[in-house]
Amino acid sequence: MKAVRMVPSLLLVPLLLVLMQPGALCARRFRGGRNPQPRRSPPPPTHRSDRGDTTESFPLDFTAVEENMDNFMTQVKNLAQSLYPCSAQKLDHDMKLNFLVNTSVTCNDGSPAGYYLKESRGSRRWLIFLEGGWYCFNKENCDSRYETMRRFMSSSKWPQTKRGTGILSPLPEENPHWWNANMVFIPYCSSDVWSGVTAKTEQNGYAFMGSLIIQEVVKNLLGKGLDNARVLLLAGSSAGGTGVLLNVDRVAELLEGMGYAGIQVRGLSDSGWFLDNKQYHCTDCVDTIGCTPTETIKRGIKYWGSVVPDRCRQSHEGEEWNCFFGYRVFPSIKSPVFVVQWLFDEAQLTVDNIQLTGQPVQEGQWRYIQNLGIELRNTLKDVPAMFAPACLSHEVITRNYWIDVQVKGTSLPRALHCWDRSLHDSRNNKPPPKACPVHLIDNCPWPHCNPTCPTIRDQFTGQEMSVVQFLMHMGFDVQKMAQQQGMDPSKLLGMLSSGS
Repeated sequence: MKAVRMVPSLLLVPLLLVLMQPGALCARRFRGGRNPQPRRSPPPPTHRSDRGDTTESFPLDFTAVEENMDNFMTQVKNLAQSLYPCSAQKLDHDMKLNFLVNTSVTCNDGSPAGYYLKESRGSRRWLIFLEGGWYCFNKENCDSRYETMRRFMSSSKWPQTKRGTGILSPLPEENPHWWNANMVFIPYCSSDVWSGVTAKTEQNGYAFMGSLIIQEVVKNLLGKGLDNARVLLLAGSSAGGTGVLLNVDRVAELLEGMGYAGIQVRGLSDSGWFLDNKQYHCTDCVDTIGCTPTETIKRGIKYWGSVVPDRCRQSHEGEEWNCFFGYRVFPSIKSPVFVVQWLFDEAQLTVDNIQLTGQPVQEGQWRYIQNLGIELRNTLKDVPAMFAPACLSHEVITRNYWIDVQVKGTSLPRALHCWDRSLHDSRNNKPPPKACPVHLIDNCPWPHCNPTCPTIRDQFTGQEMSVVQFLMHMGFDVQKMAQQQGMDPSKLLGMLSSGS
């Protein structure tokens, strides 16, 4: 017990030093009453090219005390309040909007593309996040998208600031491993799964430049500190998660070609590992929801003028659409990539024509959903670094509950920290750290059988649903499932009710 209690104390020592510095500065500012003496202007900032000797700051590993995180963070906040007289002042946690220097790279409607940035002085870690938001693949459904979802096609009404959440949060209690990184959020305004390189013309009416937007953002960031980076994590959710798989090697090659081969480029793909499986029932391909995933991408890749990773293109020449599906493109990716994927992804079920609203699902739909989990497990089994909970959901890394979901007792932030450590140790010819898993996949067979899954809500009433209520709605047969598991039905119900 004593050893466990010492961990937060040891972590607080460097934190004390950090917190005391602003406190001293603030005390100097207000010493002398209402009319403090005027201060000299600060010296001009050092030019970025002179920062070669800057000492890297390493973040505290809050995942080491994640089992007692609430109590630990309460102590930290109390300590900060007592040491820092200015703690009541508003800290600037917002990311600021920047438009691309190269104005020829645009959103769908020709408005300037851009990114949101929150710098973290002294940190040599950068996180670039690609937003998700479906896509459109012909003039008709792009016109419809422009009328109903314009923010995904135009920058005309983007706000000047944006607050990061989840892995983009600057708060250590919400983001224990990446909280002090330089944060970049790239809004999705190209509708092409971050794959296009086509400018707007009078003939096509829209630009599709998602891949070029990423390249230009990286070039712009080199002048804002990325040139001194040690690690660049390209992350994304949904269409952004697929965009990571399509672009992570291109970003690495861009930086290497510009003389920055020392920057370690990695990928984090969340909810972008889609399957090109057969739909539950087939419908006409008239919109993004009704089309099979394969048909959508086949049409889109031509309309967008997409580029795919070179090695994948060579493996699937003439059928480059294969490269939009995780299990097909992953073997060709050279950069390290961590995959986060719900085993029962809502977006996958939607394009497979499984509707989870209204009446309870039929037995055939229930079997289809279970088979989806089996298929996803099979495609992920050879992925070295992954986190796959048996939950029915979509996207996670920017959700405020992302620290709560666990697989086999390990949280996602902890798994990402272990992955970071294993890559660092591998580069230094060290064995991987013990008791620090990076390949985590649930074995239980049905949606939300993991008790740490996100809360389910009835889509009509908004009321929270228990696991038993949810499974009943899904057509779960307690008698049959208990028989399959070799246990008494009442025992199975008790386990489900208690979240076991």
